[in-house]
Amino acid sequence: MGGSISAKGIRKAFSTRTGHLPVIDGIDLSIRDGEFVAIVGPSGCGKSTLLDILTGFERPDRGEILVDGQAIDGPSPKRILIPQTASVFPWLPAWRNLVFVQKACPESEKQRLTMHYLKLVGLADFRFAYPQQLSGGMLKRLELARALAVKPDILLMDEAFGSLDALTRIKLRHELLRVLSVERHTVVLVTHDVEEALHLADRIIILSPRPTHILRIVDVPFPHPRRIATVELMELKEKVLADLGVETTSDETQVTPQEPYPVRP
Repeated sequence: MGGSISAKGIRKAFSTRTGHLPVIDGIDLSIRDGEFVAIVGPSGCGKSTLLDILTGFERPDRGEILVDGQAIDGPSPKRILIPQTASVFPWLPAWRNLVFVQKACPESEKQRLTMHYLKLVGLADFRFAYPQQLSGGMLKRLELARALAVKPDILLMDEAFGSLDALTRIKLRHELLRVLSVERHTVVLVTHDVEEALHLADRIIILSPRPTHILRIVDVPFPHPRRIATVELMELKEKVLADLGVETTSDETQVTPQEPYPVRP
C-alpha cells in the first residue's frame, strides 16, 4: 500500500463578485506513507481548499500534487474524503452503504469486506439500521467504515468529528487510532481542535491567515497511546495556540512561540 504525498508550490485563488481572492499562497509539503498529519489554522484560511486540492476535487492555479511520485489529475478511490457533514445515503441501511461503494469487487468479496469493516468499527449489530436510526457517533463510524471499504491508501478528513459533542469526539479519536493500528493508511486531518491534532497526529501543519502559507510544522514526538493531560503535551498545545495567535491566560503555562519544539528522537 502506497500513500506518500508531495505538494510543490501550491497556489490557489478564486474569482468573487468583489474581485480576485487569493486563498493559498505557496505551499510545499511532504507527507510520508503511513503518516498521520493534522492541519490547523485560522477559520477561513484555506484548510478545506488545500484538502480539496489533495483529494483532486480542486486544481491548483500553480504547482502540483504528487502521490507516490505521480501527478494527480482528479479524484481517485485511492484518496477518500470524509467530510464534516454526513455523506452516507439515508435511503440505504448501513451494510448497503458499504456494498454500494465496492463497485469493483466480486459480490462474495463485497459481503466479506462489508462485515469486516462493520465489525472493525463496532457496527456489526447495526448493519440493518438506516443512518437516521444511528447516533451521531455511530454515523461517523459508519462513514469511516464506508471509506475503508474502498481500500484507499489515503484518508482525508475535513473536520470529520466537528459536529459531535466533546465526549463522543474523544471516543471516536480512540476508535480511529484503534482502526489505524489494524489497517495502515496515510491520514490528513483538517481540524480546529488543537488537542485533537495533538492526540492523533505525528505532525501538525500550522497555516497562516489567508492567503495561507505554512507557518510551522510541528513534530509530536510521543508514542500512542497518548495521555493528553501530560505536562509535555500541554506545553506543546500552548506553543501551537501561540502560533495561531491565541494568548494563554495562565502565567504558569504560558510559553512564548519562540521557544523550540520537542524534536522527534
